[in-house]
Amino acid sequence: MVRIEDIDPPREVPGASQQILRTLEAYGLHWDGSVLYQSSRLDAYEAQLQQLLSHNKAYYCQCTRKQIQAMGAAYDGRCARRTPRHRQGAIRICNTHPVTQFYDQLLGDIHIDADFASEDFIIKRRDGLMAYQLAVVMDDALQGVTEVVRGSDLLTSSARQSTLYTLLDHPTPHWLHLPLACAEPGRKLSKQNHAPAIDTRAPQASINAALAFLGQAQCDVDDVDKMLTQAVSQFDISRIPKQTEILLPSNQSEQT
Repeated sequence: MVRIEDIDPPREVPGASQQILRTLEAYGLHWDGSVLYQSSRLDAYEAQLQQLLSHNKAYYCQCTRKQIQAMGAAYDGRCARRTPRHRQGAIRICNTHPVTQFYDQLLGDIHIDADFASEDFIIKRRDGLMAYQLAVVMDDALQGVTEVVRGSDLLTSSARQSTLYTLLDHPTPHWLHLPLACAEPGRKLSKQNHAPAIDTRAPQASINAALAFLGQAQCDVDDVDKMLTQAVSQFDISRIPKQTEILLPSNQSEQT
């Protein structure tokens, strides 16, 4: 299945969604069913928010970033204790199920800072935009997602999403966090850091480069669909590097 997470209009690039779909097709990554656009789910997110508010499982917060920094960078829940509570601002979850540890199928036991894990985090922003955490959990539940494989920069997000799965009474998926490809420590290859897009005209080289990055054997066929079939058949999870970042040579990071 494919989901386009387009709930942050100020950061969206015109035509990016279609480019993502064309890239997937060029790499032989064909999907089942219709593409789910998160922008079509805003009413569902809002209904869930109102339910949480009405059951005192979420509350409005007017604290600024400067105020939160003065608290020690971790929000102290003060708006939940106000009487009467605010009726505008950002919306925070009442974090009654903090997750300080979870199991990753590659990295093993992951430990999360207790102050971070127990924070009442934002599920709707002050500017009215839906927060990623709530939207992705609701959509995972809707689509029956059982396995989540993604970059290690989202380890802390997985802890918060585990909290939401429990709060919303949805089963928590299994997690696996892959190492990030970085040009330098802490600087992953991404559009945010102006890394060039992958080549859709000759995907074979990129597929083999990705397999090598993940410690996997190369494919010896040239047809994209046959490459993916071979890659799946010989994939060995134990060969994936057990680290959060892998630094690429400068020439490779420029070409990837």
